[in-house]
Amino acid sequence: MPESGIVPSRLAKTGTATLRRQEALRKAEALQNAILTSANFSIIATDENGLIQLFNLGAERMLGYTADEVVNRMSPSDMHDPQEVVARAQALSLELATPIAAGFEALAFKASRGIEDNYELTEIRKDGSRFSAVISITALRDEANSVIGYLLISADNSARKLIESGLNEALAVAEKADRAKSDFLSGMSHELRTPLNAILGFAQLMESGSPRPTPVQQRSLDQILKAGWYLLELINEILDLALIESGKVMLSHEPVLLSEVIHECRAMIEPQAHKRGISITFPHLAVPHFVSADRTRLKQVLINLLFNAIKYNLPDGEVAVECTLRPLESIRISVRDTGAGLAPAQLAQLFQPFNRLGKEAGVEEGTGIGLVVAKRLVELMGGAIGADSVVGVGTVFWIELKLAAAPQNVISETGLAALPKPPARDDLPLSTLLYVEDNPANLELVEQLIARRADLRLLSAADGNLGIEFARAYLPEVILMDINLPGMSGIEAMTILRADPVTAHIPVIALSANAVPRDIEKSLEAGFFNYLTKPIKVDKFMEALDVALKYSQSRTKPTASDNRT
Repeated sequence: MPESGIVPSRLAKTGTATLRRQEALRKAEALQNAILTSANFSIIATDENGLIQLFNLGAERMLGYTADEVVNRMSPSDMHDPQEVVARAQALSLELATPIAAGFEALAFKASRGIEDNYELTEIRKDGSRFSAVISITALRDEANSVIGYLLISADNSARKLIESGLNEALAVAEKADRAKSDFLSGMSHELRTPLNAILGFAQLMESGSPRPTPVQQRSLDQILKAGWYLLELINEILDLALIESGKVMLSHEPVLLSEVIHECRAMIEPQAHKRGISITFPHLAVPHFVSADRTRLKQVLINLLFNAIKYNLPDGEVAVECTLRPLESIRISVRDTGAGLAPAQLAQLFQPFNRLGKEAGVEEGTGIGLVVAKRLVELMGGAIGADSVVGVGTVFWIELKLAAAPQNVISETGLAALPKPPARDDLPLSTLLYVEDNPANLELVEQLIARRADLRLLSAADGNLGIEFARAYLPEVILMDINLPGMSGIEAMTILRADPVTAHIPVIALSANAVPRDIEKSLEAGFFNYLTKPIKVDKFMEALDVALKYSQSRTKPTASDNRT
C-alpha cells in the first residue's frame, strides 16, 4: 500500500517537468519565429564557408531577394559594395600584416577569432539600388568550439546618414555664413580707415594751421575730431570682435607677472581718472603672482574695465582695483566703482554687443562692444569674467585667471651657466639683432642670452610700429619677432618688412608661446625665416641665430637711403 502511494507522486513530478520543457520549447519556438519574421532587422546565417543557410523576412524586405533565391546559392558579400569589401580586406591586411582575401573572408575574419565585429557597409538590393547598413557579425560555434557558421544582423542606416548629412550641411552653411560675416566686418573696418585717416589728418592740419581757426571754426573742428576719433574707436572694436569670432586672433599662454601689468595699466589710467576728479587705488602685491595669460590681451581687458569704471562713475567718485586669491589655484582681479549701479535685469544683459544698458541716453559715448571683446578674450585665456552690482551703490567687474608658476629663465637641458661666453675678438664683425617684444621678462631673458655672444649686439622695440622704424634705421642682420604684439601683430609687422625693398633681405625669426603646428605652418608660409617656441631652448635658439646670420651675411645689404624717394 505505501508503494502505491508513491507512484502517483513520481508521475506528478515527471508530468510537471515535461510541461516545463514543453513550455520552454514553445517560448524558444516563439522567439525563433519572432526573429525569423522580424521585418526591422535583416538576419542572415551562413555556414563556415559563408554560404547563406538562413535568410529571414527582414532580409527579404531589405534586400529584395526571397530566401529560396539565396539559401545555398549566395554569400552575404555578394550583396555588398565590392569596392568596400576590397577596401576592408586591404585595411585588415595592413592592420594584421597578413594577406586577407576580399569577399566573405574579409567580413568574417575578426568574428572567426572570437571578436564581435561591427561595421558600416553599402548593401545592394536585388534591383541594384543601394543603402547604408550597420552590420554586426558573430561566429557560431559547436560544442567543440569550432566555427560552424556566422550570424549577420544588419539594420538600414539610411535615415541616420541622411540626418547626419543634413546636419553637416547645415553646420557648414552656418560656419560659412559666420565666416562671411566676420570677413565682411573685417574688410569694411579696414576700408573705413582710409577715408577716416583723411578726415582726421586734414582736420588736425586745419586746427594747427596758420592763421589760427576762428572760435566758430575751432568749435566745428572740435566736433569733427571728436566724432572722428569716436568712429575710429568703433571701427577698432568691431575689427577686434570680428577677428576673435572668426578664430583668427592668436593668443599666447605664458606666465605673466600680474603686478607689472597692473602697474602699466595704472600709468595709462590715472591721468584720465584725475581729469574727471575720480580717485583710484591699486593693490600692493607683496607676493609676486603670475597668471597664465596673453600679456597684451590681459592688459587690453583691464584697461577696458578701468575706463568703464571711470567713464560711468559719479562726479568725485572712487575706483578700487583689488586682487584676491581664489580656490582651484586662481586669482580674481576686481574693478570696483561708485557709479549708479545696474539693476538685475541689466546685469542679465551684460556682454551683449551694442547694448549699453541705458547709457545711450547719457553724455558718455560708447559702443557696448568692449565688454563683449573682453569676455571673449578672457575665455580664450582660460578664465572667467562677471559682474556684481547694487543700484545706487556701484558695480564690481571681475576676471578670474589661473595662477601659473614663475617662469624659469630658460627651460632646457643646457642652462645659462653651461653656455660659455666667447672671448672678445677685434677681428670679429659685430652683427645687430633686433628683438621686437613687449614682455619685459622675455626681453630680459634674450638680453642674458645675447650677452654671451661677443659677435652680437641687441636692439629692442616694444611694438610692431617701433620695430619697423628700427629695422629701417639700423638694418639689423637678424630680427627676432614676437607674434602677439600690442596694436600690430608680429605677422603684420613682418609682412610690411618683407614688402619694403630696404628690409626685405633681413631674416625674421618668429618667437612665440603658440606651439600649435597649424599656426607655425601658417607663420612660415607668411614669410618668417624660422619659428621658435617659448620656453626657449638655448641650443636651438643659438643654432637658429647662427643659420639666420649666415643667410644674412650671404645677401647684399642695402643702405637705408636705397629705394627712398
